[in-house]
Amino acid sequence: MGCAESDQGGQIFAAAFRAELRKFGWIEGRTIVIDTRWASPRDSELRQRLAKELVALQPDLILSHGTPATATLLQQTRTIPIIFVNVADPVGSGFVASFNRPGGNVTGLTNIEPTIASKWLEIMKEIAPRVTRVAILFNPSVAPYAEYYLAPRRP
Repeated sequence: MGCAESDQGGQIFAAAFRAELRKFGWIEGRTIVIDTRWASPRDSELRQRLAKELVALQPDLILSHGTPATATLLQQTRTIPIIFVNVADPVGSGFVASFNRPGGNVTGLTNIEPTIASKWLEIMKEIAPRVTRVAILFNPSVAPYAEYYLAPRRP
């Protein structure tokens, strides 16, 4: 998980994942083993250690949550299948060759589309029409994908 264990959103995501697995007959401890590791995006040392632990277990599959967690896992293995969720710019990050043909040992889905940034500005302009200048602040060590939103896109 690409968040701390205390993160309420992460807990909700993990519970929903387990609930959906049960709907398909996958019962934790009976038909499936789930080894969960939690690391904040800010704690790269912990992420590295936990990724090594997971890879050492030789699981059939790793589900990765977030861009930093996926990047760390890919540093540890290029053979164990990894499915990512909530990753920004999987192609630009080098996780997959393309959306159509990801290649390698990783695939997944993203709900983040770069053109959404222009929608954010449209909404902001609607809410505060007098705004003429907007600044974007991000920490590249935690959000290396932020420039994904800033690159000009063609429709």
